[in-house]
Amino acid sequence: MASDGVQELQGGQDISMPSHFRSTLALLLIAPCCAIGGDPADRPWSLRPVVRPPIPVVNTHGWARNPIDAFVWQRLAAVRLAPSAAANHRTLVRRAWFDLLGLPPGHLLPDDDILAGPGRWAAQVDRLLANPHYGERWGRHWLDVARYADTKGYVFFEDRVFPWAWTYRDYVITAFNNDLPYNRFVVEQLAADQLDLDDQPQSRAAMGFLTLSPRFMNNLHDQIDDQIDVVTRGLMGLTVTCARCHDHKYDPIPQADYYSLYGVLRSSSEPMVPPELQRPSKSEAHRKFRAELDKRSQAIRAFIIKTHTDMLAASRKRAGEYLLQAQRTLAQPPTDNFMLLVEAGGLNPTVVLRWRVFLERLVTRTAVEEFRDPVWGPWLAMADLDEAEQTSFPEGISQLLKRLSRNDADQSPINTRILAALNSKPPQSLDEASIRYGRILNDIEAEWQSTRKAATDAEKPPPSRFQDPTREQLRLVFHAPDAPANVPRLFGWGALALLPDRPAQAVYKKLRKELEQWLIKGKGAPPRAMTLAENDTPYRPRIFERGNPNRLGEPVPRQLPGALSGPGRTPFRTGSGRLELARAIASPDNPLTARVIVNRVWLHHFGEGLVRTTSDFGTRGTPPTHPELLDFLAHWFVHDAGWSIKALHRLIMTSATYCQRSDHRPRAFSTDPENLLLWRMPRRRLAFEAMRDAQLMFADSLDNRFGGPAVTGMFTAGGVTTRRSIYGHIDRMNPPALLRTFDVPSPQASCGRRDETTVSPQALHMMNHGTLHELSRRLAIRTSGSPAQRIRLLFEIVYSRHPSPEESAAILKFLKGFDGEKPAAWTAVAHTLLMSNEAQFID
Repeated sequence: MASDGVQELQGGQDISMPSHFRSTLALLLIAPCCAIGGDPADRPWSLRPVVRPPIPVVNTHGWARNPIDAFVWQRLAAVRLAPSAAANHRTLVRRAWFDLLGLPPGHLLPDDDILAGPGRWAAQVDRLLANPHYGERWGRHWLDVARYADTKGYVFFEDRVFPWAWTYRDYVITAFNNDLPYNRFVVEQLAADQLDLDDQPQSRAAMGFLTLSPRFMNNLHDQIDDQIDVVTRGLMGLTVTCARCHDHKYDPIPQADYYSLYGVLRSSSEPMVPPELQRPSKSEAHRKFRAELDKRSQAIRAFIIKTHTDMLAASRKRAGEYLLQAQRTLAQPPTDNFMLLVEAGGLNPTVVLRWRVFLERLVTRTAVEEFRDPVWGPWLAMADLDEAEQTSFPEGISQLLKRLSRNDADQSPINTRILAALNSKPPQSLDEASIRYGRILNDIEAEWQSTRKAATDAEKPPPSRFQDPTREQLRLVFHAPDAPANVPRLFGWGALALLPDRPAQAVYKKLRKELEQWLIKGKGAPPRAMTLAENDTPYRPRIFERGNPNRLGEPVPRQLPGALSGPGRTPFRTGSGRLELARAIASPDNPLTARVIVNRVWLHHFGEGLVRTTSDFGTRGTPPTHPELLDFLAHWFVHDAGWSIKALHRLIMTSATYCQRSDHRPRAFSTDPENLLLWRMPRRRLAFEAMRDAQLMFADSLDNRFGGPAVTGMFTAGGVTTRRSIYGHIDRMNPPALLRTFDVPSPQASCGRRDETTVSPQALHMMNHGTLHELSRRLAIRTSGSPAQRIRLLFEIVYSRHPSPEESAAILKFLKGFDGEKPAAWTAVAHTLLMSNEAQFID
């Protein structure tokens, strides 16, 4: 290979292309596979097991430095291309600083050949990986995936701000700095509440990955949908949320799998009092803080328990009224809006809705299975009679009761107590029938409570059911796990479902506000983790037909999607199953997790991933440009590197592929215009945060303090805020215009790859914003000496190089236009350097 690296291979080896490719550059999209079979070869490429491919045996003419280069050379040689020559020392070091730290070197770098000493470059990479700014740079990349924000978006009663969002951000930065194994990083973010973290209480903050979800006007279903999305798309590149309303149209993800995951996440909730992020202090001040906290939390807990107990008693006592109201609403559009308000003493909309869903399931089962429910068969028949136009209710009730009394061989017999109550004096309307049902159910409830009390008084274990099937059928109306009147007790904002009247809501909101204010602002209040806690009873998921939570379909178990586990999967056994889910995602046997994270790391080094659709590894995404290299890196990452992100950086950055120059080469460009085969290092524009932080560093104004609460006004204030950009306050509902201008993604959803636009507001900001003028002034006053010396120092700070004679001459000519070299002239020079492409791009 020629020394300048541009001579292409003339007699290259005859290397056959992988079967994934139609041609050397265009990849053949793999046909959708909507069923998972036993043969891995029948699966889409991303769902096949990760198998370590052999390193290609190719003659790279001494170019290759590690296995990555062999895979890249193989693909280049197949189209008679050669890689570019190695970049010089200054270019490589500046590239590495921005890639790993998001900051410039800020001083002169020599242009000597970094490859002259084999160990020098690796040592430089190791020094940068040990720098604490590394976690800030790579933590910001992860926060895009985690859709991090400091506010909740649209809410009803809650405060808009997450008081402890910053603890998750700091956790992520620390995890990257400490090189926490990625599999452990995944498990902590999904199930830290179920791990033994007494020695690492700060890791409890990891669950912000789930709890920093947008609130969607307190719509629980949308919140869980967002959590499913960030778990499956963020960690595994699977678009599972496409199966919320129907089976996935392209990938092997049935709707049942979506609701299996829904059940896992619905089985946990955010505790009213989140855990502390430090070991409890034994000081008197902390004891007083805890005493007041216990007092306030007990007050709200007692209120909810009493309200829930009263509501259960009322919903059972008024079962007939709820039954009738639910029947009347069947023809109306459904709603799950628990914010509906009623007058004190009115029927609770949440209970009405549960009765409605219960009746809808009965109607569907009766129509589909020709099933007659022993308890509710008469009610459904009377409801049909009530709606009939040809026959009035009083006229038809006698014939209906005679028909119901016949024990047809192909129908279930009607409950004898129901029949007796209806036959004793036939009801003359559906209203009257509902009263009969309510009376029967409450009579059975009284018998049940009396039976249990008698057993307790006799010091015997209380029974769990009636032995008489007739009584047991009626008892289950109130006591089955999904009984309409058996509303679960909730302690979060979901408790408002128990409180449909304004006075009760006002009391609850007052108690919650007092508790939250003390948690945040009480004297001695410690930082807390935004975590989840297991519910007392795991949620039993059912499919929502067409995604409608008011139309419940078949029950499904809480389990891993079949695409990841195959036909032999078993339901999760422990609690919600969240810890089992986390471990399954972080398992070496998971075909997606390692591939996805390896691809994300590659993206942030090369500007594009080996898979361009970084959060979609399904059949609608793009297949990898280097499939064998991707699998080699994924397997090496798990089995050789022990899930170490820093080890992966080191392997990538010490490759000759990474060390290439970024020069344009016409012939290579004509063959591979998108640089899919990596014949050169792509030239990349700095992300907004790196650009802003570099400007602060150039001006000697960067505040290097680590962590802490978000800095408000960083992206909107007129003055200069000097903390690193990762510590700026992110308002989910109203992100600053500056961030939108420079392609910072919306925190409304997980983002694996930022858009990159070139629009006029970007240039206008660089030219006109007061912050840039102030930083330019500060940069200018860092220099001293003769004009030539000052120019030289400016170039060393901003570009890490000396100016060329032409550049120096142009600046000196410009300065002559200012009388006496006024400070404004030097500010203009510094401003010009900050605005230049060389300052905003990585070669």
